[in-house]
Amino acid sequence: MTNAQQVTSEILSIEPVGSYYHVVFSAPSIAEFVEPGHFVAVAVGGVGSAMLLRRAFSIHRATPGHSIEVIFAAHGQGTEWLSTTRRGDLIDIVAPLGTPFALPNQPIGAVLVAGGYGAAPMGMLAQALRERGCEVEVILGAATETKLFGVLDLARDADSVTVTTDDGSSGLRGRVTDALPNAIERINAKVVYACGPMAMLKAVARVASEHGAFSQCAVEESMACGIGVCMTCVLPVIGDDGVTRMVRSCVEGPVFRGDRVRWDDVHTVPSDVFGAPVVGGH
Repeated sequence: MTNAQQVTSEILSIEPVGSYYHVVFSAPSIAEFVEPGHFVAVAVGGVGSAMLLRRAFSIHRATPGHSIEVIFAAHGQGTEWLSTTRRGDLIDIVAPLGTPFALPNQPIGAVLVAGGYGAAPMGMLAQALRERGCEVEVILGAATETKLFGVLDLARDADSVTVTTDDGSSGLRGRVTDALPNAIERINAKVVYACGPMAMLKAVARVASEHGAFSQCAVEESMACGIGVCMTCVLPVIGDDGVTRMVRSCVEGPVFRGDRVRWDDVHTVPSDVFGAPVVGGH
């Protein structure tokens, strides 16, 4: 986070987009440092608010020298407040934060998988991959058509887009993982990038491994401070040495290798994790 800055940002625009909100923050000194997968931590509630914890959002787009953009759903007190802000309002933000997606050094096949507004960072990622000569397929999933985001934009940014909905209201009926094996095989994908709910990421990581693809998952964990201090966003991840450690999503993540996250142990501290207390020990 060497390039992260805390600034007072003016809201340039905020408007509903389907089930979500699209907000553009003035960020001329920040935008040039943004890479796909970075996030922004936004102070909510205004001056003197009892809402002390920031809200973390994936950065949707960045326009160097000008702005960063965010997509969010109003589903809690903080995001409900943010949805009531207006153009010209001033908000404290910190960005760019986190470890972004790793890009390949040579042209390969890549599948991008997103659930709901987890699609937010995928356009920027698809553009970066295609600039490197990669073939890019996107799979977008949601419970229903109104929960989809970015279908038309991603159709321009990627080579192809597949849509899935749980209820069949748009695209294929089913889940993103139903369409993933064919997408991997179709372009001989070497990497799968994913962003969305934890259950989806767990399933995507499993399918990718089963089909010989490396996976990178941007996890959705509560990131209260965004800078690695508060430890609210830790989860168990296996290191290069085979040892499991509790690592911070906001600093070491939010992007992790899918085969290294212990998905079944998220929200717990496994007994074999490095530094865990020894039961019955001395």
